[in-house]
Amino acid sequence: MNQQKKWWREPMIWLVAGLPLASIVAGVGLVVIAVNSGGADTVTDRVQRVAQIQTADLGPDQQAAGMKLSAVMRADDGVIEVLPVSGEFPRDQPLSLRLTHPAQAKADLQLELAPTATGWRLGTELDSSHDWGLELAPADNRWRLRGRLPRMQHAAHLAPSLAAAR
Repeated sequence: MNQQKKWWREPMIWLVAGLPLASIVAGVGLVVIAVNSGGADTVTDRVQRVAQIQTADLGPDQQAAGMKLSAVMRADDGVIEVLPVSGEFPRDQPLSLRLTHPAQAKADLQLELAPTATGWRLGTELDSSHDWGLELAPADNRWRLRGRLPRMQHAAHLAPSLAAAR
């Protein structure tokens, strides 16, 4: 009856040492997963933080609203096409279309669309198994239009993020 057990056969030792050790291993695992998953920030604008206030440049949005620009982006049959709806677009220069993945920044796409008689076009396939955030701008980023292409859809409306000043 007075026989002593080995320390590794004592259940209390495993509770006292094992639970904290398991929580440390789990915490390190969560940190590794969080670091390797990439950014989850859906706002891709450069922001400036000044005295607890975060500011972003809305000049391109105001410019697009002032020019009354809007467009439709269509992705179907291996072609991505942007068709102007309203406003005076500079039709002789290519446009940059940025497609942002909703969860993985490394899956974002930056495409350059060449001008055509009806709008702008690029021959490439687009994965429609998830939503895409859309941002259309010229090379000099003077203005920009934004939109969202829902999963399994083939067209989206692009408009300024801000309403036009009256």
